[in-house]
Amino acid sequence: MTQPENRASPEVCASGDDSPVQKVQRRLLDKGFSVEVTVCEASISTVREAALAVGAPEEHILKSLIFLADDEPILVLMAGENRVDSKKLRKAAGAKKIRMADADFVFQWSGFRTGGVPPVGYDEPPRTFLDEDLFLYPVVWAAAGTDHAFFPISPSDLADITAGTGCSLKK
Repeated sequence: MTQPENRASPEVCASGDDSPVQKVQRRLLDKGFSVEVTVCEASISTVREAALAVGAPEEHILKSLIFLADDEPILVLMAGENRVDSKKLRKAAGAKKIRMADADFVFQWSGFRTGGVPPVGYDEPPRTFLDEDLFLYPVVWAAAGTDHAFFPISPSDLADITAGTGCSLKK
């Protein structure tokens, strides 16, 4: 895997780790990927803030969202400001009902808090769906287990690591 140059400002971000970050890094290493995680001092709560922190365009920020498909947790990976079309997701997941999981469920089920939900690092990896727009970009920046830690990765590597299904999910 080719690593992109880290464009984060050193006064904004510094390398480091904590327990959720280490969990994500271990899962990536288990899959054969070594990534450098950028840890920001401040919590990041929007795509815009994340883009500014890592020095990437907003569409290169990966959103990892947990939905419930007929009560089964699934992971949806979206680019930047794109929004999920629930009808498209319901069809892709083969579900009768689809809804976004609330913050309490996400934490209890995954061990990660909303805002820091990563694409990997789960004890029991969920079925994963990647929006096709992700593949327009050579690299996206994913949360690394907290709302202030990120790592760069190619969408094709994400698809391999998560065994995810690429499909059209954007509204």
